[in-house]
Amino acid sequence: MTVDLEKILRPIETPLLKFPAKYMTLANGQEMVIRQVEREDIPDILPHVEPLIHCERDFYNVVAARLYAELLAYYSYRVQDEYVLVAQIDGELAAIVNGRIVSPEIGMSYHTFSLRRGLRVGAHAFATKMEYHMDILKQKEVLIVAESGIGFRRWMIEYKLEKRFDIPHELGGCPSWSLTKELFERARANLVVGRRPVPEHLMAKAKAGILAPSDPPKAPEDLLAATRSMLDSTGTSLIEMKKRLGEK
Repeated sequence: MTVDLEKILRPIETPLLKFPAKYMTLANGQEMVIRQVEREDIPDILPHVEPLIHCERDFYNVVAARLYAELLAYYSYRVQDEYVLVAQIDGELAAIVNGRIVSPEIGMSYHTFSLRRGLRVGAHAFATKMEYHMDILKQKEVLIVAESGIGFRRWMIEYKLEKRFDIPHELGGCPSWSLTKELFERARANLVVGRRPVPEHLMAKAKAGILAPSDPPKAPEDLLAATRSMLDSTGTSLIEMKKRLGEK
């Protein structure tokens, strides 16, 4: 008897409502489109994530490595019910957000990956991801963690997330935080922006191709700047700097 191993390895996907694309005007006047992408788009996204695996700044290296694996798993049918949204400015990739559906009522936020700094691009993309969970998928709760201090301020503090420390998050087993429907509604007026439908010329530009970010995050020239603190014992850049200076 022939066994189709691929059918066994692939999870059975749950039919999910698609995210309706939206757009917003950023602080500098540029317009940003946020839309859902499919598996066939992933090979066009991966080359823009991979370089940041080597960027030691605000834990971009950790986030990029994990996101790269998550995108590959989605592309290869090795994760259950994942979705991927991208933000684009003039076709350029500005942010990637992803997550998955745990149950009809509970969502799991994976990553918010900003490739354009200084315009709250990541914050807008995260809010849009939560909008997808709450408004489109009608979920009651999203489990969230942060890998950097910036993420903690943007998610845990701005949204006043609730502790769910009894629930290990899928990102490393860290204690989870929760965005409930009630918390989302309180934050909506201040943090959730955007309009629909997306004008045809903006959507056409976005779908024409995912272009490389023109100014992606880079490691600081001063290695000590990456650690942000002399007391940060986890900062490998501090270790490297000491090596260059001949210190132990």
